[in-house]
Amino acid sequence: MMVLIKLLLAHIIGDFFLQPKKWVKEKEKKKLKSKKLYLHVLIHVILTSIFLWDISLWPIILTIGITHLIIDATKLLIQKKKTKRLLFFVDQLLHISVIYFSYYLFTENTFNLSFYITENNLLLVTCLLFLTIPTSIIMKTIFFKWNISELTKNNKSLEDAGKYIGILERILVFIFIIVGHWEAVGFLITAKSVFRFGDLRKSKHRQLTEYILIGTLISFGIAIITGIIYSTLT
Repeated sequence: MMVLIKLLLAHIIGDFFLQPKKWVKEKEKKKLKSKKLYLHVLIHVILTSIFLWDISLWPIILTIGITHLIIDATKLLIQKKKTKRLLFFVDQLLHISVIYFSYYLFTENTFNLSFYITENNLLLVTCLLFLTIPTSIIMKTIFFKWNISELTKNNKSLEDAGKYIGILERILVFIFIIVGHWEAVGFLITAKSVFRFGDLRKSKHRQLTEYILIGTLISFGIAIITGIIYSTLT
């Protein structure tokens, strides 16, 4: 279990935290000619090596490195504007599948690996990181089919304020759930609804209202499910 959590944590950091938007744009433009594609794969290999820190697990590092390059390269070659959202989830599903099967195939007798922090703490960090930028990107990908900029063009707000509000509310929901205070989740939803009610009433914009409602439900839903999974595993 420890090895699997390490692999997932390395993937989250490599794919979401250490891959700037300009790298993604360059890869989409230059495809296999982009140096950022190979640098991105190298970062995954380095992260996986650091987190595992065991030379006997080299088959995992090699498998993840090769398959990550193949998966990302294939996505770049076949990706179209209409399929970008779908391929994002297919891409992540394939990477997670490779991680799982690598763990199953190559770590059958390595459950006693020592590490500086406990298994539960590492899982906690993984969940918290997932609820930040990765979930924001997932939600952005879900809304890719709609022209959100058009819906919100007349609604002035701080730059990236919505993203940071979403991250904070997901972390709070997650914390409330793992400490057993579900009533606090309801309070948070109510508080957000009160603040949003005035904006929605003034806008008289049904599509904007639906966008905010869907976004809130997805954000809270992901946080709740992550909290339940963490509580179940620990």
